[in-house]
Amino acid sequence: MASYRLPPESLHLSVVVPVYRSADCLTALVQSMTEALGKTVWNYEILLINDYSPDGSWEVIQALCRDYPCVVGVDLRRNFGQDNAILTGLRLTRGAYVAIMDDDLQHDPQYLAAMVTKAEEGFDVVFADFRHKQQRVWKNVGSWINGKIAEAMLYKPKDLYLSPYKVIRRDVVRMVCNYDGPSPYIDGLLWQVTWRMTSIPAEHQSRFSGVGNYSFWRSAGVSARLIFSFSTRPVRLVTWIGLVTSCLALVAGVCITAYRLLAPRDFTAGAVGWASLILAVLFMGGMQLFFLGILGEYVGRTYLRVNGKPQTSVREIKNGSADLQGMSQSLQPETPVSHDFTL
Repeated sequence: MASYRLPPESLHLSVVVPVYRSADCLTALVQSMTEALGKTVWNYEILLINDYSPDGSWEVIQALCRDYPCVVGVDLRRNFGQDNAILTGLRLTRGAYVAIMDDDLQHDPQYLAAMVTKAEEGFDVVFADFRHKQQRVWKNVGSWINGKIAEAMLYKPKDLYLSPYKVIRRDVVRMVCNYDGPSPYIDGLLWQVTWRMTSIPAEHQSRFSGVGNYSFWRSAGVSARLIFSFSTRPVRLVTWIGLVTSCLALVAGVCITAYRLLAPRDFTAGAVGWASLILAVLFMGGMQLFFLGILGEYVGRTYLRVNGKPQTSVREIKNGSADLQGMSQSLQPETPVSHDFTL
């Protein structure tokens, strides 16, 4: 496992915002954030990570960097995905506490102060708990499914909601940044580092403008990362199903043999049992392909990691310090440490 050297801590709070197709939201977002954080005495920074957004978001970010010294703009060379963009931002943060929030103002910046204050009580991660979310029904269902998957794979408590709006202590951020795989999942990484988590109630706002970027298939991809990147339980499930199926087949074979010996029948009239035989073959064949698919997911993810698929690539940093500017070529981890992420 590799380690990444974060910039020296010099601020109280860093806010990381992945940006994609949100050019119309960014100005209002930064204004709202500076108003909320202006009520505190903290030194803070706002990192806007442009994930190769095609709608002019980078031009808006550059303008905000000129108008707001606290805004740091980061432009990625291509679209790497939300979690990759977030991890890129985490590696550039300088705050004792780091907040992660969306770019569409559905996450109200007014809750930042309360979340940081809660983290100062000794919690490593503080989530905003949205009981009622202003989004489509299928996305609510998807969030519920992801929560259940996290309970099964990560041992997440049932009463803890893994929200994309959260505040994290810097030492936990440092350990999360050690991850060097091509497809990170931030909540999964957090859960492997610490269980000292809590949440505070928060109201989910309507999107400021535009529509959400997550389709059904992208949401399914998030579930796949959660299932196959942080647990070996699917493989163990395959093993147990195979064992149970073999035992059932053995018992069925003994029963059928005994039945034929005790109650022989005349089979000259035609083939008997052909339909049930074909159904059994099709069922077992489908199960085998399904299990091969599960194993293939693990093999494919391992191949991408061994093959050195890049996790991120930064083209330009605006308003960053000299240390941050020197990191713009590559943010990949580089030196070995003892910390490891155990599956």
